[in-house]
Amino acid sequence: MKTKLQKLFLAALTLAASSQKLGINLIRVAILVIFVWIGGLKFWNYEAEGIVPFVANSPFMSFFYDKPAPEYKEYKLKEGEFDEAKHRWHVENNTYGFSRGLGILIMAIGILTFLGIFFPKIGLAGAALAVIMTVGTLSFLVTTPEVWVPDLGSGEHGFPLLTKSLRISPKLPNIVS
Repeated sequence: MKTKLQKLFLAALTLAASSQKLGINLIRVAILVIFVWIGGLKFWNYEAEGIVPFVANSPFMSFFYDKPAPEYKEYKLKEGEFDEAKHRWHVENNTYGFSRGLGILIMAIGILTFLGIFFPKIGLAGAALAVIMTVGTLSFLVTTPEVWVPDLGSGEHGFPLLTKSLRISPKLPNIVS
């Protein structure tokens, strides 16, 4: 009876160990899908224009833009809006070029992480880059003034109240998890 129970217990442990590997691989697939999706969005002008406040105010990334940080506020566009003068400003600022480069980097990180299923060392490199990207994204909470709800008289403002620009970011839930 004891050996039968031991065999059953060992079989349960073996199944749990094999399902852990399956779970990790499914997480790698999810990271691939999310990172390719988010990276692909960076090729759309509305997304490139939407990240300007984060990049322009970041001490780690602002050098990618040609215009000084406060200037972008005059050239903000609503999603789907087109204004020739504002669009020209974004072209001169390198808004679209930087965003596309960032998109390629994000997709590459997702692909490297996914490849960890087949090549663990490549997956480790992808995971390390994902951690660095996460720290960079979280740094926007400190460096971007538009992240926190401003004081407009309601009494509801500042930390921990996030503005819509960061609250709906599809990357934020993944970073937190």
